Amino acid sequence: MKIEFTVNGASVSVDVDSSTRLLDLLRVDLALTGTKNGCSEGECGACSVLLDGRSVCSCLVPAFQVAGSEIVTVEGLAGEVLHPIQDAFLKHGAAQCGICTPGLLITAAELSAQEVPPKETEIRELMAGNLCRCTGYQKIIDAVVEVVCVSS
Repeated sequence: MKIEFTVNGASVSVDVDSSTRLLDLLRVDLALTGTKNGCSEGECGACSVLLDGRSVCSCLVPAFQVAGSEIVTVEGLAGEVLHPIQDAFLKHGAAQCGICTPGLLITAAELSAQEVPPKETEIRELMAGNLCRCTGYQKIIDAVVEVVCVSS
């Protein structure tokens, strides 16, 4: 079936099979390989993308369900300059091997767009769906707090 949607600001029209996952559509068909396949079960968060402004695990979303939607992948976070959360990850050394980083950035970007910034304790809870085996989380939390909690 043919579906049309927007990814990183560009209109896309593709044919998808009913069994195609959004993750595979992004990585294979659209060559947006920043979104990682970690567990294929929605447990690790490595495949997180923004779907109409909300962070979702793209490994769990059938591609046909994104028809008419707006998708933002890690490649779409930066424009002419890096997204503030990307800058903060660099500043704090919050990335190690890179498998979890795209999903962490996407989730943090969603948090940074909230009208009412969450408190640090809430950030820890909201970021818990993104697993990282390298950093120990403190640098990640420090980076997110710097960007998300600037006014709280």
